[in-house]
Amino acid sequence: MEAVTRFVFAIFVLTGIASCSVDKGKNIPDVSHISAEAKITRFEKKLFALDTTQLANELAALEQAHPEFSGVYFPNVLGISKRRLGEEKYVQTVNGFLIFPAVRKLYDTTLTIYPDLQWLEKDLSSTFRYYKYYFPENPTPRVYTYISEYAYGAFVGDGDILGIGLDFFFGADYPYYNPAYFPNYIKRHMDRKHMVMRAVEALVDDLCGPPKGERLLDRMVHNGKKLYLMDQLLPYTPDSVRLAYTSAQTQWCENNELQMWNHFLTEELLYSTDYRNIRKLVEHSPNSPKMPPEAPGRTANYMGWQIVKSYMKRFPQTSMQELIEMKDAQQLLEQSRYKPRR
Repeated sequence: MEAVTRFVFAIFVLTGIASCSVDKGKNIPDVSHISAEAKITRFEKKLFALDTTQLANELAALEQAHPEFSGVYFPNVLGISKRRLGEEKYVQTVNGFLIFPAVRKLYDTTLTIYPDLQWLEKDLSSTFRYYKYYFPENPTPRVYTYISEYAYGAFVGDGDILGIGLDFFFGADYPYYNPAYFPNYIKRHMDRKHMVMRAVEALVDDLCGPPKGERLLDRMVHNGKKLYLMDQLLPYTPDSVRLAYTSAQTQWCENNELQMWNHFLTEELLYSTDYRNIRKLVEHSPNSPKMPPEAPGRTANYMGWQIVKSYMKRFPQTSMQELIEMKDAQQLLEQSRYKPRR
């Protein structure tokens, strides 16, 4: 990829911090002394404010002012590559994007729904304090918003850039989300409430990288670690938002933890590498195969989260970085002494 060494896309992105009851056993650190203010650059406003009669010069000035973000946004998000197209064709293609009626309407809709993002800066600032608490050596992310014609919800790029695609958060009732790409179980978390969560998901994806192995156990523990990290960075966010479930689905998982674990064991799924059989257990899906209809998709991720919580309860001195670096899912499972709730 161009001008980038770290690049993680999270196609479904995130929320403000909601008030909720917090688990009594949760240890939430005091981060009030940590300074980590989020400052949002509204790149979509800067881009659509360019004078298209002088686009070559104005576009070059915009790219010079924001080189890291531009180096990801144009070639990787919009698919407009200067290296591939050449300078003249590149400018023409950007111009075509800016003047295309559907894109202009999308930009106008973005300004209508999100005229101001002070609330997002406030929520991200709170999140970044926890981020700096657990990862003090990491710089505070620089946040950019953009539109992409529904291509990407959030990404982490080179230079500690965190991008958030505002057109992914217009709400489940927005009429122009194509149901072929955005079915109801996806659309229900494409709203303001889930914006911060999906942005944090992109950060955590970048921190953790890909799973080491191909077994369901490898994937579920890896995704469980990510959910655990998200829980630490957003300790006051409801589990239903973190999981992108409905409240009823979250409650179903809590009530059927033992049954789900028995299902994975009896169906011999833990060590399966057949992605066709395990995909819906770890990816966004309307359901989990061979489970009751009330069971949501990605139930293996939920179980992996419970395993990681069990491990961290036994070894509370483990840092977040040490947890990330634990790549042996089998060893983590054994050391967790995980026992599902009945």
